[in-house]
Amino acid sequence: MTAKFIPIVQNPSAHSEAANGFVFDKNFIYQPGRISDQLKRPLKDLRISVTDRCNFRCTYCMPKEIFDSNYKYLPHADLLSFEEITRIAKSFIALGVEKIRITGGEPLLRKNIERLIEQLSALKTLEGKEIDLTLTTNGSLLARKAQSLKDAGLKRVTVSLDALSDQIFKTMNDVDFPVSCVLEGIESAVSVGLAPLKVNMVVKKGVNEEQILPMTEYFLRAGITLRFIEFMDVGATNGWRMDDVVPSAQVLHGLQNHFSISPLDSDLTSLSETAKRYLIKDSKGHTSEIGFISSVTQAFCADCSRARLSTEGQLYLCLFASKGYDFKTLLRSGSSEAELQSRIAQIWHHRDDQYSQLRSLQKEQPSAMQKRVEMSYIGG
Repeated sequence: MTAKFIPIVQNPSAHSEAANGFVFDKNFIYQPGRISDQLKRPLKDLRISVTDRCNFRCTYCMPKEIFDSNYKYLPHADLLSFEEITRIAKSFIALGVEKIRITGGEPLLRKNIERLIEQLSALKTLEGKEIDLTLTTNGSLLARKAQSLKDAGLKRVTVSLDALSDQIFKTMNDVDFPVSCVLEGIESAVSVGLAPLKVNMVVKKGVNEEQILPMTEYFLRAGITLRFIEFMDVGATNGWRMDDVVPSAQVLHGLQNHFSISPLDSDLTSLSETAKRYLIKDSKGHTSEIGFISSVTQAFCADCSRARLSTEGQLYLCLFASKGYDFKTLLRSGSSEAELQSRIAQIWHHRDDQYSQLRSLQKEQPSAMQKRVEMSYIGG
């Protein structure tokens, strides 16, 4: 791409960001191409939420006492259209994004989601390569959707599954959904080539710790990567307490009593790697990979290159953010590609978010979490 400087153009109809403590500079200039933030972190990964709705009520994400029948979800007109999502995705790609993850809520609840997959899969990186296009799902609709998603251009999926025990799984999803249907979805995804498939397990003390070993044995035999995620203090509704966190080091130590486990080098082919990866073998010769995502006890803010776009077009720079930046107004008021790119570049240039790192240093207290955005709104 030929480098040139373009001044940012403020759109007078856009919402004021002054309330967010950030005022856009009319004279800001940027150089199209790869950009970095204040901590020298590049922008590589865009996570796009396509719906704030979910058919599960997982206690660590969308607890039923908050997200009940009276909860007001966003009206359809407030959601970004597929064409708007694709347009802003192009602007992110022009600034270095190479990976796009579709999230929710539960993204497969978004009607005709395959149309969006088709549009995004046609985009190319700055080097002219295919975008690494993936999707995170609870797996409830995956069996019926796997083939159409693959045909539309989706590369792979990550499935959230917290237990193999039907009783524990139903308790955690809180809608009496059977684990067998999620396992069927996983099998369907693998069979159509949505691979490498990964399974994410959030471990919460006193709730599903006993499922660590059965989950490991099952997915080791299946040759599927299993990743353990520490229960995180996202949003303000999941009742997070440090006492409920099972540290990754504890999980790893317990598994070492049953399996041969050795560390793997960082996956250089994977962008924005958040998991510490290990090769795992059992006594029968089965081999697979496990990973640990340890945002609470081993913060990885220093390597975070992810931006998050909410379903109504708010840009967030951190999973634990309390503020977003309005792009829906820009998209719907005729802003040019140069204006969108300039806005993104300026926001990213000023980014210095490192919430988990500050938490680990005890520089941010739990009372500061009250206004943070909910994970169901911007995806995990």
